[in-house]
Amino acid sequence: MNTGKKKRIAILCSTALLAIAAAGCGNSGKNSSEGASQTAATESAATSGPPVTLTVEVFDRGVQGQPDLNNNMWTKYVNEKFGKPNNAIVEYVSVPRSQEIDKLNVLMAAGEAPDISFTYDGTTVTRYAKSKGIYTLDELLEEHGQQLKSYLGEKVLSYGKYEGKQVSIPGKRTLLAWNGMFIRKDWLDKLGMPVPTNKDELYDTLVAFRDKNPGNVDNVIPWATAAAGMNYTFGNLIQSFWGPMTEEEFVTTTNWLKPGHKDAFKWLNKLYNEKLISPDFALDKTTKQADADVTNGKVGFYAANWDYPLSQKIREPLKQNVPEANYVPVDTFKNDEGKYLKEVYNENGIFSFIPKSSKNAELAMKYLNWMAEPEVMFFLQFGEEGVNHKLVDGIPHGIAQTGEKMQTSNLNMDYTPIVNGAELGDTEKNVRTYAAALASGDKSYEKLATDSYKINTTDGYSSFNYGVPNEANIKYGKTLGDMNKQMIDRLIVAKPAEFDALYDKLVKEYMDAGGQAVQDENVKNYRAVQAKNK
Repeated sequence: MNTGKKKRIAILCSTALLAIAAAGCGNSGKNSSEGASQTAATESAATSGPPVTLTVEVFDRGVQGQPDLNNNMWTKYVNEKFGKPNNAIVEYVSVPRSQEIDKLNVLMAAGEAPDISFTYDGTTVTRYAKSKGIYTLDELLEEHGQQLKSYLGEKVLSYGKYEGKQVSIPGKRTLLAWNGMFIRKDWLDKLGMPVPTNKDELYDTLVAFRDKNPGNVDNVIPWATAAAGMNYTFGNLIQSFWGPMTEEEFVTTTNWLKPGHKDAFKWLNKLYNEKLISPDFALDKTTKQADADVTNGKVGFYAANWDYPLSQKIREPLKQNVPEANYVPVDTFKNDEGKYLKEVYNENGIFSFIPKSSKNAELAMKYLNWMAEPEVMFFLQFGEEGVNHKLVDGIPHGIAQTGEKMQTSNLNMDYTPIVNGAELGDTEKNVRTYAAALASGDKSYEKLATDSYKINTTDGYSSFNYGVPNEANIKYGKTLGDMNKQMIDRLIVAKPAEFDALYDKLVKEYMDAGGQAVQDENVKNYRAVQAKNK
């Protein structure tokens, strides 16, 4: 065994993934000789006849210089290691990340969705399950997914159930931070200003960015934003305005009716009208304009995913265009209780499912199960030592690549839907590994990532798991989601004198369009959970 492989195996054996190997040794109650003969027969059948084509969804994130998403180092590995032994060809179907729900709905309606499809929207999956458009997976998981079950565990799998049946395979989210906020420290230093720690200080900073333009750029943008529903959001600004609530109110009440929510949008409206946020943000529905503004050095502050500055499409052009730019994570939205309340992810990530139109459900489950093998997961996330990563103190550090060896998403998450985030079996190692993978050897970016993760899991809360779907949300969720985006954009750009009346009008329309029904069912389901727990 070569030295590199020894190191890799040592890492794998040091993690909690050993549970998978233990599960893989079980015989699920079958006689061992019977199981062996059945396995041999299955393998013999699998390797005879023409190969089967297994289609798998992959996000197209529009990363500059990305390789063919269906023909690269990673897809070749999958076809060599999984495809050949199973007499299969794995073919990837690209779906634009920014249009994934709309595209998926079209594919599902036409019966052309990939054998393994996925989405981050659990409500969409529940809607498909309710209309009998996807497979229930309990038997498939039991028969062909033992490694997968052991890796994910019951809690993560529970997020993929509908009416007690497993209808999707949620990815395991190893890192729980969600949004983050970032500010140009080099601009603050030029102005002699400290990093802001509350809303008032941030406001003064944004005004100084606008009036003094410390970057000396054309059309300076104090705070970069984009259309609602995309990155370049408002971080935890909204939560910082919320007033006191009981747990039931906090969990069940639509945000539009939470105390202080209106004041939050009135403040954003003030910023817009004072030219402190992107003037044409509502037209930027793909974030391309905001990305360009950030990487061209025009932006002083923005909020996005906690790791967004480390993404290749931001990091590389920013370093090239504005080498002196230094974004640092910041926690600036403090509420009246002195906390920086912010939403974090639940333990589940993306939802993979098998459409009823698929003729390869068994093979699809075998594919997801194969991905749970420690060595497979490690390679798909980190690639080859010396090529895609180097080991530093037992932590894989990514080596930036172009062409077919390039990863088009952080740690290849679009090729590893059973896991979201680095997986080395330990949160501290996962954070360090993820930071190293994103930073590609740049220590300053590693520090940015670790600092950002710490900040953006402080005072965090996750969404309440009711354990049952909200039927009203299944019915009205798409409509309400679209209305929500339009409301945010309209309220921010409204004339200040018209804001209050417009807010009340839009919220009434939202509640009448299904918001009230969703809220009422939230209350019913919440009380049912509390009664069960007594």
